[in-house]
Amino acid sequence: MTTRQYLGSGWDSDAWLVDGTWVERTAKRPDVEPWLRTETTLLPWLAPQLPLEVPRPVVGKEDPLTVRHRLVPGRPVDPDDAPHLGTAVGEFLVALHGVDLGEAVARGLPLPERTAALRDAHFDRFAAEVVPRLPAGTGAWLRERLALLRDAPASVVVHGDLSADHVLVHDGRVSGVIDWGDARAGDPAKDLVWPLHQAGPDVAREAAAAYGVTDELAARARAWLDVGPCYAVTHGDDVGDRGLVAEALTWFPAL
Repeated sequence: MTTRQYLGSGWDSDAWLVDGTWVERTAKRPDVEPWLRTETTLLPWLAPQLPLEVPRPVVGKEDPLTVRHRLVPGRPVDPDDAPHLGTAVGEFLVALHGVDLGEAVARGLPLPERTAALRDAHFDRFAAEVVPRLPAGTGAWLRERLALLRDAPASVVVHGDLSADHVLVHDGRVSGVIDWGDARAGDPAKDLVWPLHQAGPDVAREAAAAYGVTDELAARARAWLDVGPCYAVTHGDDVGDRGLVAEALTWFPAL
């Protein structure tokens, strides 16, 4: 008998674990379905080029569109894992950012021009809708960070949402990276936010050494971290989640 366990809901999709082996995902909105199809072309091509396991989805059924992949072994990172992660994460990002961007675009990855256009649209919205809700000093601080990132490159394949929830550990080692819904041609600094600025000093030191992080990359990664709450504010506005909006506004520093 088939067993189905609900795994949870992200911003774009719902997921179930089937028979303890398969992860099935469905789109929460029609506009997400094209990306789910893209994952079935992009990720199986990408997987052999990376040192950590990633999902290799296929289309399971069409109505509703359901993609499925074998469960990637492991659990999300917790603070006790931190001293052992940095080198593996840095080496993973070297491999990811080194894949052929043109080949990835041919398999459905959004073009650099698309990334730049979306970034400009987001930043325009942040300036118009988030900055006015902040104290004057904090608003000016946020505008400076948005200006710094306006001209950031879109030059490599990025995961786009690397975090403790999406990096898995198994048997004491980093085992995989999941949740590729934000993959695109983007700024390599975007993938360095978590290892450099959120995962702790040991991970930051090891990841920076393994990747070869420059001061410029580290500064842009810090700026991406600083503007991160804007995405939560505007998403909360879009879905009517006032609690998320209120919480996200507290994530900005009081200056």
